[in-house]
Amino acid sequence: MAARAAVERGDGFYKVRRRFTLLFVPEPLIFPLDTLKIHLSLRPDIRVRADTPPTFLLHAEDDHVDDVKQSLAYCLALQKAGVPTDMHLYAQGGHAFGLRPTKLPIGRWPGLVEKWLHTIGVLSPQ
Repeated sequence: MAARAAVERGDGFYKVRRRFTLLFVPEPLIFPLDTLKIHLSLRPDIRVRADTPPTFLLHAEDDHVDDVKQSLAYCLALQKAGVPTDMHLYAQGGHAFGLRPTKLPIGRWPGLVEKWLHTIGVLSPQ
């Protein structure tokens, strides 16, 4: 749902332009996977365009609920459309790592987001 909201422009009175998107463990974005091949095509309702907002992707490779291929597929589509993208994959973190204290490197993601928001001009330069 978050990825679809990021690529939709809205219509009529509610037309908005999002300044950025943060996606952590996106919902299923790709077609069901064939176990014999890697399939990284997005679902037809996820249409990434050049005006999709800059996107920060974060995913743990050991997430056993949402496969990391979801983030990889979305990142490839964003790059193909020329959308500024910052992707971070971590070996450990599991599913729904959130803001809970952890000694794992993935726990440092809030600082990465803050730096990224400065680089895309959402936050004033440091």
